[in-house]
Amino acid sequence: MEKRSLTIAGHRTSIAIEGEFWAGLEAMALAGGKSIAAVIAEIDQEREAPNLSSAVRLAVLAWYRDRG
Repeated sequence: MEKRSLTIAGHRTSIAIEGEFWAGLEAMALAGGKSIAAVIAEIDQEREAPNLSSAVRLAVLAWYRDRG
């Protein structure tokens, strides 16, 4: 688990996810021309998962699935 702190929607938060998911977020951000914080903010706004870490994992998995 790797924990990082960032600001989304004007408030500080931290997310603890595996390094592979951070790498996936970095790939998503690079592909979309956005920051990781911006990608996480979008995930946060659209999430159905009860917590942000779970929503991030699901979003990364969906992004890789949909690219194929």
